[in-house]
Amino acid sequence: MEKNYQKQKLLRLIPLGGLGEVGRNMMVLEYDGKIMIIDMGLSFPGENMPGIDYIIPNIEYLKDKARNVLGAVFTHGHYDHIGAIPYLISMINPNLPLYASPLTRGIILRRQEEFSNKKLNITEVKDGSRITLGPFRIEFVTTNHNIPDSLAVFISTPVGNIFHTSDFKFDPDPVNAKPTDFRRLREIASRRIMLLLSDSTGAEEEGHSLSEKEIFKNLEEIFKQAKGRIIAATFASLLNRLQQLITLSEKYDRKVIIEGYSMRTNIEISKALGYLRIKKGTVIKAKDAENYANDKITILCTGSQGEGSAVLMRMANREHKTLGIKKGDAVIFSSSTVPGNERSVQNLKDEFFRQGAKVFHYGMMDIHAGGHAQKEELKEMISIMKPRFFVPIHGQISMLVSHLELAQAMGMPETHTVFAENGQIINLTPQRIWLEKKGVPCNYVMVDGLGVGDVGEVVLRDRQTLAEDGMFVVIAIIDRKTGKIQGSPDIISRGFVYLRESKDLLRATRRRVIDIIDKTAGAGGAVNWIYVKEEIRNKIGDFLYQQTKRRPMVLPVVIEV
Repeated sequence: MEKNYQKQKLLRLIPLGGLGEVGRNMMVLEYDGKIMIIDMGLSFPGENMPGIDYIIPNIEYLKDKARNVLGAVFTHGHYDHIGAIPYLISMINPNLPLYASPLTRGIILRRQEEFSNKKLNITEVKDGSRITLGPFRIEFVTTNHNIPDSLAVFISTPVGNIFHTSDFKFDPDPVNAKPTDFRRLREIASRRIMLLLSDSTGAEEEGHSLSEKEIFKNLEEIFKQAKGRIIAATFASLLNRLQQLITLSEKYDRKVIIEGYSMRTNIEISKALGYLRIKKGTVIKAKDAENYANDKITILCTGSQGEGSAVLMRMANREHKTLGIKKGDAVIFSSSTVPGNERSVQNLKDEFFRQGAKVFHYGMMDIHAGGHAQKEELKEMISIMKPRFFVPIHGQISMLVSHLELAQAMGMPETHTVFAENGQIINLTPQRIWLEKKGVPCNYVMVDGLGVGDVGEVVLRDRQTLAEDGMFVVIAIIDRKTGKIQGSPDIISRGFVYLRESKDLLRATRRRVIDIIDKTAGAGGAVNWIYVKEEIRNKIGDFLYQQTKRRPMVLPVVIEV
């Protein structure tokens, strides 16, 4: 009887992304075979992933359970929470019920239009909305983040109540949003929170996150002093910051040019839904900028991370068809630098200085605030919710551990807290919480163009080799009867050595190719050409390494005539 009771009262939580990384957020909740999903996000590739567009969660665990997935809820409109929907929804259920706030829904639908003409079954929810998905009774709660319409999720289950904070911060003076409603949070907490799942992205940062009111003040100082154009680069999804920049432009009688497809799209959606306020006549086209003095123009654009194809980089490189950099421009980087992009961003800043612009960034003054709670806010969330159990979510391992230690320092027993990574199964009963020994697949699924998952570790390793040491192609024409090579092998080098300056190396390489073929195929008759190619690949590869300390990808091409 006890065994059956425990089985009935067991809730499983399975993070398929977002734990041990920043991005790719996706959480699965399962009770008695019934499943709900929170978010389906993507992440962006690192420098060691050449050619990859996005990384999405692995949903192999859900493939034979698709009929038991009851629905998915979405916390906000950032791509690390919604970006994987077009890739995953058809694998789960094209008609799966989806739930999102008005702005999040608008961004999801616009992104879906770009991928497919298949309609999504998506319902609009807001603060206080309640839905039921099988054993899960769900209520949505407004939170502060750096995009409007962000929602936390309260979930009532047969095991107990769960509060999923999503990305949040406590901002007493937000822009384009209401302050945190602490009364509402305390009302939620009064229902007895069994498990708190809390955002960890800012868990290593001391103190309290900056208020958007402070950011507004500092941005206004730049607007007061700027004698030329203001060029502000930020994330396309950072709608609250865009509202600040538009408001200041209107206050100081500046026209606004919006450059970058994703930024224009998000602003269009937000304006249509009433989340952005822009006066008529404020926004002009780039080609009309010449009709206004420099100190009457603000340019809002993408490219704050130094992306090669983004607007800011094209302006810096004089590749933009309409806009360039002018002496006296004020360039604002109103975003933090994503780890790995430091060099690209610095090179971009240097180029602006070289062309006579003045650069402002968050290292100089507070012109950017993240959307994530820092230590004092995280402690306050735990203090308000008073959960029985605690699991940190959303963040690198160091962030998760820091958040876990924070909860334990506040008096939560170690046995009531769990450090989990992607793919691990968290089991929860009214009495205890623990990790299963076996997990589920959670490896990267890489998106390259139209291909989803067809680029695996082997292909990626080949791309890395090509990027690091280049390619060396050996073409040999063999007489089928004699097994002898005809003429001298042709050699093509790409990204390895410049052929005209490496004649001695090429001459020695050709001799070795001829020797290898004579020894392996010179007897004539039936020849194992696969073996011959392997010998060329291995021995020429070793020789080139001895001579250059580099390992290009050696591709032997053997043609029988």
